[in-house]
Amino acid sequence: MNDSKLKRNLSFVQMIAISSGAVIGGWLAEAPYWFQTTGAGAAFLFPLLALLLVPVGLAFGELSAMLPFAAGVDAWTSNAYGNKMGFATQWMMFLIQVVEPPMMAFIFGTAINHFYPLNSDQMMMVAIFSVTLWFVLSNFNISLTGKLSNFFFFSMIVISLLVSSSFFLSGHWSMDHIRLNQGFFPKGGYGIFIAMAVFSLKFIGFEMTPTLIEETNFPASKIWKVILASLFIPALLYSFVVLAMGGMAPWHEIASMSMPEPELVARFGLPAILGILAIVSGLMHAFTTLMGFWTSSARVLYGAAQLNQLPRGFIKVNRYGQPFLANVVVYMFSLFFCFFSGDNWVQYIYAISSIAAGVVYFISCLDVVRLRRLHPEWKRPFRAPGGLPMFLVGMGISIWLVIGACMELDAGGYLSLLLFFGLGVVVFWVADSYRRKQGRELTALTPEDIGRE
Repeated sequence: MNDSKLKRNLSFVQMIAISSGAVIGGWLAEAPYWFQTTGAGAAFLFPLLALLLVPVGLAFGELSAMLPFAAGVDAWTSNAYGNKMGFATQWMMFLIQVVEPPMMAFIFGTAINHFYPLNSDQMMMVAIFSVTLWFVLSNFNISLTGKLSNFFFFSMIVISLLVSSSFFLSGHWSMDHIRLNQGFFPKGGYGIFIAMAVFSLKFIGFEMTPTLIEETNFPASKIWKVILASLFIPALLYSFVVLAMGGMAPWHEIASMSMPEPELVARFGLPAILGILAIVSGLMHAFTTLMGFWTSSARVLYGAAQLNQLPRGFIKVNRYGQPFLANVVVYMFSLFFCFFSGDNWVQYIYAISSIAAGVVYFISCLDVVRLRRLHPEWKRPFRAPGGLPMFLVGMGISIWLVIGACMELDAGGYLSLLLFFGLGVVVFWVADSYRRKQGRELTALTPEDIGRE
């Protein structure tokens, strides 16, 4: 048996469930930040942001179909700009993915807190228990992730639509809550600018798709459809939910809530089952996101090892086809963030992840342009339309995300980013020294390596 071969057990529908489910994430606890940032106007910004991210999504679609490796952005960038640039981009990709599992784990504590008050230490313990549980499950066959994602994704869509529709039909929903309280964009242009940048985190997840491509059982030429689905399904759902909540109370009241949906149910005496369903749906959101990003984080490390940028131990898989060492490292990072996130965890992780995402998106658009020039002979099962103007738009959006997210960070946030960058330098230097001692060369996967990875 090949001890570095991933198992191709993920179907097209399961990939949509994993990627879209990961994008949807946990608005159960995040919605107050949406209203705090820009009010009910977020309902219009989410679809617009999804549309603006299409050029980046198409870039990912072309690159992942041409170079369908778990290494993803590392393989693309290493071919375009060399291995050092490839690893640097991969390290940013790792930051985007690895902060999400602990972020979702805290949502479980938020849900429990609705029924039984928890202090900060107890919240942290719930988060630690959650990531520990998934660490155990993550080492079984990838089909488990696919099946769970299918069940959670479609269930939470139905439940979310039911709860939101109940708000609209409750008799308590009123446009006056929005119109008379400056509920659409109460913080004006500044709030819109910040929201358009940091809300990009609510679409983070579509970029994970290439990291799972070696575990799919359908043609790589279709991966762009999965990516676009993971942009627009969440965008439409976000809009519906935001408008449903926004008409139930003034924006500043929703911004001060811990979990708006169940709290609104209790405030207006709606059937208690709606509040319970909202919490159940929120937990499904959170768990689907945790699963997807954990899996992707491990594949990012696996991919770096494919290019000999990390020790070969990261590509060794267990009998279920799971990279155990990579899962261990993701678990260690998750524990660290569980200890480190603190009270302002939503805003803090939103901004840091958005900065990293903007960098990865920008470089990926550059990769498409450069690889088209360097290797026009490479087969492209899917070729993104629009040419250079399309990718220039993608680069512009990426820069916007970085600038807006930087405006939301305090000194501690910048220090954390610098420490993460510094850790990346150390990791690369140590791994490179080890590689030289082992007599191995850095490599860049090409179309000739398809099927031999």
